[in-house]
Amino acid sequence: MTLAELLARPFGTVPDMIGFAASQRPEHPALILNAHTLSYAQLDALIARVASSLQRDGFGPGDKIAACAGTSLEYVALFLGALRAGAVMTPLPPTATPQNLNGMLANSGARILFQDRACALNWSTDALVDQGLQRIWIDETQGPDSWGAWLSNETQPSPVDTQPDWAFNLIYSSGTTGTPKGIVQPCSMRWSHVQRAATNGYGPDSVTLTSTPLYSNTTLVALLPTLALGGTGILMSKFDARRYLELAQQHRTTHTMLVPVQYQRILDDPEFDRFDLSAFQAKFSTSAPFSAALKAEVLKRWPGRL
Repeated sequence: MTLAELLARPFGTVPDMIGFAASQRPEHPALILNAHTLSYAQLDALIARVASSLQRDGFGPGDKIAACAGTSLEYVALFLGALRAGAVMTPLPPTATPQNLNGMLANSGARILFQDRACALNWSTDALVDQGLQRIWIDETQGPDSWGAWLSNETQPSPVDTQPDWAFNLIYSSGTTGTPKGIVQPCSMRWSHVQRAATNGYGPDSVTLTSTPLYSNTTLVALLPTLALGGTGILMSKFDARRYLELAQQHRTTHTMLVPVQYQRILDDPEFDRFDLSAFQAKFSTSAPFSAALKAEVLKRWPGRL
């Protein structure tokens, strides 16, 4: 079956599409973060190990998996592995207050929480409501509660027949105007994003640069279709305008998703015009008002559609 035939189906899943990409171009880079690269074969195998680990621990369709951590290759694999097991990913913002984090965890019904040490510093573990959560340190390879100890070597999880109306993820609103509220997004919506991405030039040779956090829908809207269609996702742990420009030039970035203030900071870099951004095909923006003047400047100075 070809990629076009897969996309023409009424429904498909992101993990299955990654499996297809791994079968077609196993050595093609799927994810790049700093000096670390995961090929499609490596990513697909890691997704399978995550799914197997979750199934071993009794997680399956409809069960909630929570994560509160910074951007990492493990985080992406966790997200996709949860989906392969039929579970629902619940990414939580590391900057949440202990009170809001307690509320989101309790509301989600998650039974396992993946954390990293840096994010744990932002709130006291003692302040978390004791909900009988299993906790895994996603940034550690040793110790009884580490990612390395938790992760199974089994690469053949039990198959799951994911349905379009199943929950894909549970994302919480920022809470800037009140208590954060959970937003359930179904698998059918994410599949429509993948199909629509193909019409925006995403494909096996796409290179998408994302610099927003993995708990944000802003990131997922760009990263998930890139991986589903066999392209390469470039991740940034933290946004920096100059570093963004360096990565865009180095990797010949074709697509990106940014919020308006990031466009402004990138264009304000005094060295902006010396970077080769000619590979860009399409740029996207969301999450905040985008002034007409800034749009005009982006279109004038930055190649590719907006």
